[in-house]
Amino acid sequence: MPDDDGTGTTPHPKGSRRASAPGSRLDRWVDAYAQRTRGMTASEIRALFAVASRPEVVSLAGGMPFLSALPLDVVGEALARLVATRGTVALQYGSGQGDPELRGKIIDVMAPQQVAAHPDDIVVTTGSQQAIDLVTRIFVDPGDVVLAEAPSYVGALGVFRAYQADVVHVPLDDDGLVPEALEAALAQLAAQGRRVKFLYTVPNHHNPAGVTLSAERRPRIVEIARRHGVLVMDDVPYWLLGLEADPFPSLYSHDPESVIYLGSFSKTFAPGFRVGWAVAPHAVREKLVLASEAAILCPSAFSQLAVATYLEDHDWKHQVGVFRELYRERATATLEALSDLLPSARWTTPRGGFYVWLTLPDGLYAKAMLPRAVTERVAYVPGTAFYADGQGRQSLRLSYCYPTSERIREGIRRLATVVEAETELLATFGPESRPRTAGTADPRVASPGPDLT
Repeated sequence: MPDDDGTGTTPHPKGSRRASAPGSRLDRWVDAYAQRTRGMTASEIRALFAVASRPEVVSLAGGMPFLSALPLDVVGEALARLVATRGTVALQYGSGQGDPELRGKIIDVMAPQQVAAHPDDIVVTTGSQQAIDLVTRIFVDPGDVVLAEAPSYVGALGVFRAYQADVVHVPLDDDGLVPEALEAALAQLAAQGRRVKFLYTVPNHHNPAGVTLSAERRPRIVEIARRHGVLVMDDVPYWLLGLEADPFPSLYSHDPESVIYLGSFSKTFAPGFRVGWAVAPHAVREKLVLASEAAILCPSAFSQLAVATYLEDHDWKHQVGVFRELYRERATATLEALSDLLPSARWTTPRGGFYVWLTLPDGLYAKAMLPRAVTERVAYVPGTAFYADGQGRQSLRLSYCYPTSERIREGIRRLATVVEAETELLATFGPESRPRTAGTADPRVASPGPDLT
Protein backbone atom coordinates (compact mmCIF):
# COMPACT_ATOMS: atom_id res chain seq x y z
CA MET A 1 0.00 0.00 0.00
CA PRO A 2 1.52 3.37 -0.92
CA ASP A 3 2.46 5.56 2.03
CA ASP A 4 1.69 8.84 0.33
CA ASP A 5 -0.79 10.36 -2.09
CA GLY A 6 1.71 11.69 -4.56
CA THR A 7 2.10 15.01 -2.78
CA GLY A 8 4.99 13.88 -0.61
CA THR A 9 2.85 13.76 2.55
CA THR A 10 1.34 10.86 4.42
CA PRO A 11 -2.46 10.64 4.03
CA HIS A 12 -4.52 11.24 7.18
CA PRO A 13 -7.67 9.31 8.10
CA LYS A 14 -10.93 11.08 7.40
CA GLY A 15 -11.63 13.75 10.00
CA SER A 16 -8.10 13.82 11.38
CA ARG A 17 -5.96 16.93 11.60
CA ARG A 18 -3.24 17.47 9.04
CA ALA A 19 0.20 18.47 10.26
CA SER A 20 0.57 22.21 10.03
CA ALA A 21 3.71 22.84 12.07
CA PRO A 22 6.82 23.84 10.12
CA GLY A 23 9.10 20.88 9.56
CA SER A 24 6.37 18.35 10.33
CA ARG A 25 7.70 16.01 7.65
CA LEU A 26 10.63 15.38 9.97
CA ASP A 27 8.32 13.80 12.56
CA ARG A 28 5.58 11.46 11.37
CA TRP A 29 3.92 11.63 14.82
CA VAL A 30 3.55 15.40 14.97
CA ASP A 31 -0.25 15.14 14.93
CA ALA A 32 -0.35 12.47 17.61
CA TYR A 33 1.38 14.32 20.42
CA ALA A 34 -0.61 15.56 23.39
CA GLN A 35 -1.39 19.25 23.30
CA ARG A 36 0.81 19.91 26.32
CA THR A 37 3.96 18.92 24.41
CA ARG A 38 3.72 22.15 22.44
CA GLY A 39 5.07 23.99 25.46
CA MET A 40 8.12 21.73 25.80
CA THR A 41 11.36 23.50 25.00
CA ALA A 42 14.99 22.70 25.70
CA SER A 43 16.47 24.45 28.71
CA GLU A 44 18.87 27.24 27.83
CA ILE A 45 21.23 25.75 30.40
CA ARG A 46 21.19 22.31 28.78
CA ALA A 47 21.81 23.92 25.41
CA LEU A 48 25.03 25.42 26.82
CA PHE A 49 26.44 22.13 28.15
CA ALA A 50 28.26 21.14 24.96
CA VAL A 51 30.08 24.46 24.90
CA ALA A 52 30.53 24.94 28.64
CA SER A 53 32.11 21.51 29.09
CA ARG A 54 35.01 22.33 26.76
CA PRO A 55 38.18 22.68 28.87
CA GLU A 56 39.19 26.01 27.31
CA VAL A 57 35.86 27.60 28.31
CA VAL A 58 35.43 29.06 31.79
CA SER A 59 31.91 27.97 32.61
CA LEU A 60 30.04 30.25 34.97
CA ALA A 61 26.82 28.65 33.74
CA GLY A 62 25.96 25.32 35.38
CA GLY A 63 25.23 24.87 39.09
CA MET A 64 27.28 21.71 39.62
CA PRO A 65 28.45 20.99 43.18
CA PHE A 66 32.22 20.66 43.57
CA LEU A 67 32.30 16.91 44.22
CA SER A 68 36.09 16.75 44.41
CA ALA A 69 35.65 18.11 47.93
CA LEU A 70 33.92 14.88 48.94
CA PRO A 71 36.06 12.11 50.51
CA LEU A 72 35.43 9.83 47.54
CA ASP A 73 37.52 6.98 49.00
CA VAL A 74 35.32 6.95 52.11
CA VAL A 75 32.15 7.10 50.00
CA GLY A 76 33.44 4.26 47.79
CA GLU A 77 34.20 2.05 50.78
CA ALA A 78 30.76 2.73 52.24
CA LEU A 79 29.05 1.79 48.98
CA ALA A 80 31.06 -1.43 48.72
CA ARG A 81 30.11 -2.29 52.29
CA LEU A 82 26.46 -1.52 51.55
CA VAL A 83 26.36 -3.94 48.62
CA ALA A 84 28.26 -6.63 50.52
CA THR A 85 26.09 -6.50 53.64
CA ARG A 86 22.68 -5.28 52.40
CA GLY A 87 22.83 -5.82 48.68
CA THR A 88 19.65 -7.86 48.44
CA VAL A 89 17.73 -4.94 49.97
CA ALA A 90 19.60 -2.10 48.26
CA LEU A 91 19.18 -3.64 44.80
CA GLN A 92 15.53 -4.61 45.23
CA TYR A 93 12.24 -2.73 44.79
CA GLY A 94 11.27 -0.59 47.73
CA SER A 95 8.43 1.43 49.20
CA GLY A 96 6.72 4.05 47.03
CA GLN A 97 6.97 6.50 49.93
CA GLY A 98 10.66 5.88 50.48
CA ASP A 99 12.87 3.99 52.90
CA PRO A 100 11.78 4.46 56.55
CA GLU A 101 15.38 4.57 57.77
CA LEU A 102 16.25 7.44 55.45
CA ARG A 103 13.02 9.28 56.25
CA GLY A 104 13.97 9.17 59.93
CA LYS A 105 17.38 10.67 59.18
CA ILE A 106 15.83 13.40 57.03
CA ILE A 107 13.98 14.60 60.14
CA ASP A 108 17.35 15.27 61.78
CA VAL A 109 18.68 17.02 58.66
CA MET A 110 15.71 19.43 58.63
CA ALA A 111 15.78 20.20 62.37
CA PRO A 112 17.84 23.45 62.12
CA GLN A 113 15.09 24.91 59.93
CA GLN A 114 12.53 24.16 62.66
CA VAL A 115 10.66 21.59 60.59
CA ALA A 116 8.64 19.68 63.17
CA ALA A 117 7.55 16.66 61.14
CA HIS A 118 7.22 12.89 61.49
CA PRO A 119 8.94 10.41 59.15
CA ASP A 120 5.47 9.41 57.92
CA ASP A 121 5.00 12.98 56.60
CA ILE A 122 7.91 12.55 54.18
CA VAL A 123 7.82 11.28 50.61
CA VAL A 124 11.23 10.44 49.14
CA THR A 125 11.57 11.51 45.50
CA THR A 126 14.04 11.22 42.65
CA GLY A 127 15.64 14.55 43.42
CA SER A 128 13.58 17.57 44.42
CA GLN A 129 12.89 18.03 40.70
CA GLN A 130 10.52 15.07 40.83
CA ALA A 131 8.88 16.55 43.91
CA ILE A 132 8.13 19.74 41.95
CA ASP A 133 6.66 17.59 39.18
CA LEU A 134 4.50 15.56 41.57
CA VAL A 135 3.09 18.59 43.37
CA THR A 136 2.27 20.23 40.05
CA ARG A 137 0.72 17.03 38.72
CA ILE A 138 -1.70 16.63 41.59
CA PHE A 139 -2.73 20.30 41.80
CA VAL A 140 -2.60 21.93 38.38
CA ASP A 141 -5.16 21.71 35.59
CA PRO A 142 -4.45 23.41 32.24
CA GLY A 143 -4.92 27.16 32.62
CA ASP A 144 -4.51 27.23 36.40
CA VAL A 145 -2.23 29.95 37.72
CA VAL A 146 1.07 29.25 39.45
CA LEU A 147 2.81 32.16 41.12
CA ALA A 148 6.60 32.18 40.89
CA GLU A 149 9.29 34.66 41.75
CA ALA A 150 10.75 36.89 39.07
CA PRO A 151 13.23 35.44 38.20
CA SER A 152 12.58 31.78 39.07
CA TYR A 153 14.25 28.37 38.89
CA VAL A 154 14.34 27.24 35.26
CA GLY A 155 13.60 23.58 36.10
CA ALA A 156 10.39 24.51 37.89
CA LEU A 157 9.27 26.73 35.02
CA GLY A 158 9.74 23.76 32.67
CA VAL A 159 7.48 21.62 34.85
CA PHE A 160 4.79 24.30 35.05
CA ARG A 161 4.93 24.74 31.29
CA ALA A 162 4.61 20.97 30.74
CA TYR A 163 1.42 20.87 32.81
CA GLN A 164 0.04 23.91 30.95
CA ALA A 165 0.02 26.15 33.99
CA ASP A 166 -0.14 29.90 33.51
CA VAL A 167 2.88 31.31 35.36
CA VAL A 168 2.49 34.77 36.87
CA HIS A 169 5.68 36.30 38.23
CA VAL A 170 6.01 38.21 41.50
CA PRO A 171 9.05 40.46 42.00
CA LEU A 172 12.04 39.92 44.26
CA ASP A 173 14.38 42.43 45.82
CA ASP A 174 17.49 42.06 47.97
CA ASP A 175 15.37 40.66 50.82
CA GLY A 176 13.61 38.09 48.66
CA LEU A 177 9.98 37.86 47.57
CA VAL A 178 8.17 41.16 48.11
CA PRO A 179 5.07 40.62 50.32
CA GLU A 180 3.24 43.69 49.01
CA ALA A 181 3.74 42.50 45.42
CA LEU A 182 2.43 39.04 46.34
CA GLU A 183 -0.66 40.56 47.95
CA ALA A 184 -1.26 42.76 44.92
CA ALA A 185 -0.86 39.86 42.48
CA LEU A 186 -3.29 37.66 44.41
CA ALA A 187 -5.85 40.46 44.69
CA GLN A 188 -5.60 41.21 40.98
CA LEU A 189 -5.98 37.56 40.00
CA ALA A 190 -8.96 37.13 42.36
CA ALA A 191 -10.63 40.17 40.78
CA GLN A 192 -10.14 38.53 37.38
CA GLY A 193 -11.73 35.31 38.66
CA ARG A 194 -8.56 33.33 38.02
CA ARG A 195 -7.64 30.33 40.14
CA VAL A 196 -4.21 30.31 41.79
CA LYS A 197 -3.09 26.82 42.85
CA PHE A 198 0.20 27.55 44.59
CA LEU A 199 3.14 29.87 45.10
CA TYR A 200 6.52 28.40 44.15
CA THR A 201 9.43 29.98 46.01
CA VAL A 202 13.13 29.35 46.70
CA PRO A 203 13.54 31.39 49.90
CA ASN A 204 17.09 30.38 50.82
CA HIS A 205 20.00 31.41 48.57
CA HIS A 206 17.76 31.78 45.57
CA ASN A 207 18.37 30.13 42.21
CA PRO A 208 19.05 32.21 40.13
CA ALA A 209 18.94 35.53 42.01
CA GLY A 210 21.23 34.60 44.91
CA VAL A 211 19.09 36.49 47.46
CA THR A 212 17.58 35.13 50.68
CA LEU A 213 14.09 35.84 52.00
CA SER A 214 14.43 37.86 55.20
CA ALA A 215 13.27 36.46 58.54
CA GLU A 216 10.76 39.30 58.89
CA ARG A 217 9.09 38.54 55.56
CA ARG A 218 8.69 34.78 56.04
CA PRO A 219 5.59 34.72 58.27
CA ARG A 220 4.06 37.51 56.17
CA ILE A 221 4.43 35.51 52.95
CA VAL A 222 2.82 32.45 54.54
CA GLU A 223 -0.01 34.51 56.07
CA ILE A 224 -0.82 36.21 52.76
CA ALA A 225 -0.92 32.89 50.93
CA ARG A 226 -3.06 31.26 53.62
CA ARG A 227 -5.53 34.14 53.62
CA HIS A 228 -5.98 33.76 49.87
CA GLY A 229 -6.26 29.97 50.09
CA VAL A 230 -3.02 29.39 48.16
CA LEU A 231 -0.58 26.57 48.90
CA VAL A 232 3.13 27.42 49.23
CA MET A 233 5.84 25.22 47.71
CA ASP A 234 8.93 25.88 49.83
CA ASP A 235 11.91 24.65 47.74
CA VAL A 236 15.12 24.76 49.81
CA PRO A 237 17.96 22.76 48.19
CA TYR A 238 20.64 25.26 49.26
CA TRP A 239 19.61 26.11 52.81
CA LEU A 240 22.56 24.30 54.47
CA LEU A 241 25.03 26.19 52.30
CA GLY A 242 24.78 29.61 53.91
CA LEU A 243 28.02 31.54 53.74
CA GLU A 244 27.69 33.16 57.15
CA ALA A 245 24.68 32.95 59.43
CA ASP A 246 22.62 29.95 60.49
CA PRO A 247 19.48 29.35 58.39
CA PHE A 248 16.25 31.19 59.05
CA PRO A 249 13.23 29.08 60.06
CA SER A 250 11.57 27.50 57.04
CA LEU A 251 8.30 28.71 55.61
CA TYR A 252 6.95 25.28 56.54
CA SER A 253 7.60 26.01 60.23
CA HIS A 254 5.11 28.92 60.09
CA ASP A 255 2.18 26.78 58.89
CA PRO A 256 2.72 23.06 58.17
CA GLU A 257 -0.84 22.72 56.81
CA SER A 258 -0.33 25.41 54.15
CA VAL A 259 3.23 24.65 53.00
CA ILE A 260 4.94 21.78 51.21
CA TYR A 261 8.65 21.61 52.01
CA LEU A 262 11.02 20.30 49.34
CA GLY A 263 14.56 19.17 50.16
CA SER A 264 17.47 17.52 48.37
CA PHE A 265 20.82 15.85 48.98
CA SER A 266 22.10 16.95 45.57
CA LYS A 267 23.88 20.07 46.84
CA THR A 268 25.13 18.78 50.20
CA PHE A 269 26.10 15.23 49.22
CA ALA A 270 25.96 14.23 45.54
CA PRO A 271 23.45 14.89 42.74
CA GLY A 272 24.21 11.56 41.07
CA PHE A 273 22.17 9.68 43.67
CA ARG A 274 19.07 11.76 42.79
CA VAL A 275 17.56 11.72 46.28
CA GLY A 276 15.17 14.45 47.37
CA TRP A 277 12.02 14.60 49.43
CA ALA A 278 8.78 16.41 50.13
CA VAL A 279 7.13 17.07 53.50
CA ALA A 280 3.42 17.63 53.06
CA PRO A 281 0.12 17.65 54.96
CA HIS A 282 -1.26 14.14 55.41
CA ALA A 283 -3.87 14.13 52.63
CA VAL A 284 -1.45 15.75 50.18
CA ARG A 285 1.25 13.25 51.10
CA GLU A 286 -1.02 10.35 50.20
CA LYS A 287 -1.65 11.77 46.74
CA LEU A 288 2.07 12.42 46.25
CA VAL A 289 2.79 8.76 47.00
CA LEU A 290 0.15 7.60 44.53
CA ALA A 291 1.46 9.94 41.84
CA SER A 292 5.03 8.80 42.45
CA GLU A 293 4.08 5.14 42.27
CA ALA A 294 2.30 5.77 38.97
CA ALA A 295 5.42 7.42 37.56
CA ILE A 296 8.34 5.34 38.89
CA LEU A 297 6.88 2.60 41.19
CA CYS A 298 9.43 3.53 43.86
CA PRO A 299 12.53 5.68 44.29
CA SER A 300 15.89 3.90 44.01
CA ALA A 301 16.48 1.78 47.09
CA PHE A 302 20.22 1.75 46.41
CA SER A 303 20.44 5.54 46.27
CA GLN A 304 18.37 5.92 49.44
CA LEU A 305 20.42 3.43 51.43
CA ALA A 306 23.63 4.98 50.11
CA VAL A 307 22.54 8.37 51.45
CA ALA A 308 21.37 6.82 54.74
CA THR A 309 24.74 5.06 55.10
CA TYR A 310 26.58 8.30 54.41
CA LEU A 311 24.55 10.15 57.04
CA GLU A 312 25.11 7.35 59.56
CA ASP A 313 28.81 6.63 59.03
CA HIS A 314 30.25 9.96 57.97
CA ASP A 315 30.44 13.32 59.77
CA TRP A 316 28.13 14.93 57.21
CA LYS A 317 27.82 18.17 59.18
CA HIS A 318 31.59 18.64 58.97
CA GLN A 319 31.40 17.91 55.25
CA VAL A 320 28.74 20.59 54.83
CA GLY A 321 31.13 22.94 56.61
CA VAL A 322 33.85 22.05 54.09
CA PHE A 323 31.48 22.89 51.22
CA ARG A 324 30.41 26.13 52.88
CA GLU A 325 34.00 27.31 53.27
CA LEU A 326 34.84 26.38 49.69
CA TYR A 327 31.79 28.19 48.28
CA ARG A 328 32.41 31.20 50.54
CA GLU A 329 35.89 31.56 49.05
CA ARG A 330 34.54 31.34 45.50
CA ALA A 331 31.66 33.72 46.15
CA THR A 332 34.14 36.24 47.54
CA ALA A 333 36.36 35.79 44.46
CA THR A 334 33.33 36.41 42.23
CA LEU A 335 32.26 39.59 43.99
CA GLU A 336 35.81 40.97 44.11
CA ALA A 337 36.35 40.24 40.42
CA LEU A 338 33.09 41.94 39.50
CA SER A 339 34.03 45.01 41.54
CA ASP A 340 37.48 45.17 39.95
CA LEU A 341 36.68 44.24 36.37
CA LEU A 342 33.03 44.97 35.67
CA PRO A 343 31.98 48.01 37.73
CA SER A 344 29.54 49.15 35.03
CA ALA A 345 27.23 46.22 35.87
CA ARG A 346 25.04 45.59 38.93
CA TRP A 347 24.81 42.35 40.88
CA THR A 348 23.36 40.68 43.94
CA THR A 349 25.40 39.72 47.01
CA PRO A 350 24.54 36.12 47.93
CA ARG A 351 24.28 34.93 51.53
CA GLY A 352 24.80 31.36 50.38
CA GLY A 353 24.15 28.89 47.59
CA PHE A 354 25.77 28.97 44.16
CA TYR A 355 24.70 32.08 42.25
CA VAL A 356 25.09 35.78 41.55
CA TRP A 357 22.50 37.61 39.42
CA LEU A 358 24.12 40.23 37.22
CA THR A 359 22.42 43.08 35.36
CA LEU A 360 24.26 44.48 32.35
CA PRO A 361 24.62 48.17 31.46
CA ASP A 362 21.65 49.70 29.69
CA GLY A 363 21.24 48.63 26.07
CA LEU A 364 23.04 45.27 26.37
CA TYR A 365 21.17 41.98 26.12
CA ALA A 366 22.65 38.85 27.67
CA LYS A 367 21.34 36.35 25.13
CA ALA A 368 22.43 38.44 22.15
CA MET A 369 25.86 38.81 23.75
CA LEU A 370 26.34 35.09 24.41
CA PRO A 371 27.88 34.12 21.03
CA ARG A 372 30.61 36.71 21.53
CA ALA A 373 31.14 35.43 25.07
CA VAL A 374 31.53 31.85 23.86
CA THR A 375 34.04 33.08 21.29
CA GLU A 376 35.94 34.66 24.20
CA ARG A 377 35.69 31.29 26.01
CA VAL A 378 33.37 32.18 28.87
CA ALA A 379 29.82 30.87 29.43
CA TYR A 380 26.88 32.09 31.49
CA VAL A 381 23.10 31.62 31.45
CA PRO A 382 21.02 34.46 29.95
CA GLY A 383 18.37 35.88 32.25
CA THR A 384 15.47 35.09 29.92
CA ALA A 385 15.83 31.40 30.87
CA PHE A 386 14.45 32.22 34.31
CA TYR A 387 11.21 33.90 33.26
CA ALA A 388 8.04 32.56 31.68
CA ASP A 389 7.19 35.82 29.94
CA GLY A 390 10.30 37.16 28.19
CA GLN A 391 11.70 39.30 31.00
CA GLY A 392 15.36 39.23 32.00
CA ARG A 393 16.96 40.28 28.71
CA GLN A 394 19.45 42.57 30.41
CA SER A 395 20.42 40.05 33.10
CA LEU A 396 22.39 36.82 33.42
CA ARG A 397 23.22 34.21 36.04
CA LEU A 398 26.79 33.53 37.15
CA SER A 399 27.56 30.32 39.04
CA TYR A 400 30.62 30.21 41.28
CA CYS A 401 30.29 26.70 42.76
CA TYR A 402 32.44 24.69 40.34
CA PRO A 403 35.40 26.75 38.97
CA THR A 404 38.36 27.58 41.18
CA SER A 405 38.76 31.16 42.36
CA GLU A 406 41.47 31.72 39.76
CA ARG A 407 39.26 30.43 36.97
CA ILE A 408 36.38 32.57 38.21
CA ARG A 409 38.49 35.71 38.02
CA GLU A 410 39.68 34.78 34.54
CA GLY A 411 36.12 34.08 33.44
CA ILE A 412 34.93 37.46 34.68
CA ARG A 413 37.90 39.14 32.97
CA ARG A 414 36.76 37.56 29.70
CA LEU A 415 33.17 38.57 30.39
CA ALA A 416 34.29 42.16 31.05
CA THR A 417 36.07 42.14 27.68
CA VAL A 418 32.82 41.09 26.00
CA VAL A 419 30.81 43.76 27.82
CA GLU A 420 33.35 46.40 26.83
CA ALA A 421 33.21 45.35 23.17
CA GLU A 422 29.41 45.32 23.17
CA THR A 423 29.31 48.73 24.85
CA GLU A 424 31.65 50.18 22.23
CA LEU A 425 29.47 48.73 19.49
CA LEU A 426 26.42 50.33 21.05
CA ALA A 427 28.17 53.68 21.40
CA THR A 428 29.38 53.59 17.80
CA PHE A 429 26.24 52.46 16.03
CA GLY A 430 23.52 53.32 18.54
CA PRO A 431 20.58 51.25 19.80
CA GLU A 432 19.74 50.05 16.29
CA SER A 433 22.88 47.90 16.41
CA ARG A 434 21.37 45.83 19.19
CA PRO A 435 18.48 43.38 18.75
CA ARG A 436 15.08 44.83 19.51
CA THR A 437 13.26 43.46 22.52
CA ALA A 438 10.77 40.97 21.14
CA GLY A 439 7.28 41.04 22.61
CA THR A 440 6.10 42.81 25.71
CA ALA A 441 5.83 41.85 29.32
CA ASP A 442 2.79 39.82 30.29
CA PRO A 443 0.13 42.29 31.51
CA ARG A 444 -0.88 39.80 34.20
CA VAL A 445 2.44 40.24 36.00
CA ALA A 446 1.99 42.38 39.06
CA SER A 447 5.03 44.52 38.28
CA PRO A 448 8.16 44.30 36.14
CA GLY A 449 11.21 42.34 37.19
CA PRO A 450 13.41 44.00 39.80
CA ASP A 451 16.91 45.38 39.47
CA LEU A 452 17.97 43.20 42.41
CA THR A 453 20.74 45.64 43.25
